[in-house]
Amino acid sequence: MTALPVGASVTVEVPATSANLGPGFDCFGLALSWRERVELAVIDDGYVVEVSGEGAADVPRDETHLILTSALQGLADLDRSVPGLRLRCHNTIPHGRGLGSSSAAIVAGLLAARGLDGGPREEKDEVRRWLLQHASRIEGHPDNVAAAIYGGFVLVWAGAQGLEVVTSEVHPEVGAVVFVPNTPVATKAARNLLPAVVPHQHAAQNAARTALLVHALSQDPERLLDGTADWLHQDYRRPAMPESWALMQRLRGQGLAAVISGAGPTVLALGRPADLAAAADNQPGFRRVSVGIGAGASVLAEPEWTNEK
Repeated sequence: MTALPVGASVTVEVPATSANLGPGFDCFGLALSWRERVELAVIDDGYVVEVSGEGAADVPRDETHLILTSALQGLADLDRSVPGLRLRCHNTIPHGRGLGSSSAAIVAGLLAARGLDGGPREEKDEVRRWLLQHASRIEGHPDNVAAAIYGGFVLVWAGAQGLEVVTSEVHPEVGAVVFVPNTPVATKAARNLLPAVVPHQHAAQNAARTALLVHALSQDPERLLDGTADWLHQDYRRPAMPESWALMQRLRGQGLAAVISGAGPTVLALGRPADLAAAADNQPGFRRVSVGIGAGASVLAEPEWTNEK
């Protein structure tokens, strides 16, 4: 195993993500233009975690921090060792809100490991496959991590040779608004509410809407409302997030393509800017954030580190 030199450092950026987008349960992901910056450096000994921002008081300050855990797993796979690591990050993505905070941390750690090793030695697609393989194993599901790695709108599935990803263009007029609640919901708790089986009719309806959503996102934003209809998971999760469910229904009643983001409780609305402007700011208990479609995770060549709030 080759030891990396003390002083080596890398800075990466990763996006917030939304999964499912209504009917695309466990297979659709979308990167948002809401990014976090993470710096990782090799030090003489031990682990130093300097973190501020969202959830900073609740994360560990040792090697069990998710970014460090992911980076160490990545380095081990690359046959590299370090005497110690220093992590610096300012969290902007809220934790436990369905915006891919854990996926961002995992992808950031793995990509930083590649960066500390001197950057990718393979073609970009091979690096992405390496990231997806490791990130999905750590996270336990691939939709958010795929969106964080590839950027934009992704479809991910388990093929004969492992996980496969295709990306699809998003219509240039499509933007997004997220309504972030004050209270988190654990992904496991939300998933535990899902039934083991669903009616055949509901599965058939969802299959049609997933296909329609691909078309709506890429070519015909007018069909986003119909394309985001879902029968597989959102209604079942209502007991865990009744306020989010009510807001989603209220927005959809106004003609907006609103969905529960991932496992919730954030509500995501997709559409043209003029349509999204109709979504009122004053939703009690929610913070409204306008976002665009984002790029994938990246290594910054010569970053200027900032700790902006």
